[in-house]
Amino acid sequence: MLRFQHSSLINAPVEIVWQFHDRKDILALLTPPWQPVKVIRREGGLEVGAITEFRLFLGPIPVRWLAKHIECQPNRLFTDKQVEGPMQFWVHRHQFCQENEQTRLTDSIDYEIPGGFLTEILLGWWVESRLKEMFRYRHQVTKRECEQLASSN
Repeated sequence: MLRFQHSSLINAPVEIVWQFHDRKDILALLTPPWQPVKVIRREGGLEVGAITEFRLFLGPIPVRWLAKHIECQPNRLFTDKQVEGPMQFWVHRHQFCQENEQTRLTDSIDYEIPGGFLTEILLGWWVESRLKEMFRYRHQVTKRECEQLASSN
């Protein structure tokens, strides 16, 4: 099992950062423009049972990725789990922690690449680099948008 984690400090209250993640257009905002991903649907917001469906393109091959929210504690965390997709296993936890007047946003992902240990050795570095790139982008957008919202309040 592999683990990825990315954390950043946002100069905004946790309620603003949480509400930002509950926007209807959040997936379009947080998907890096260079990634070959299309959002198909998002149903249910952040609550348990919410569904998100993407279409990824691995080269010319379209792959369906369906995730379901399995945990939600408003203004604290929500967790989604891959139901169908390219990974053997994928659980993504989004945590929101108040630090003074700021919010610590932490994304943690536990995952397994199909093919077992050998595939993880061969492709793990590549998956890790894609995740770093994606979450750096997501956190930059979140920080910019939430800090702008906080300063206008």
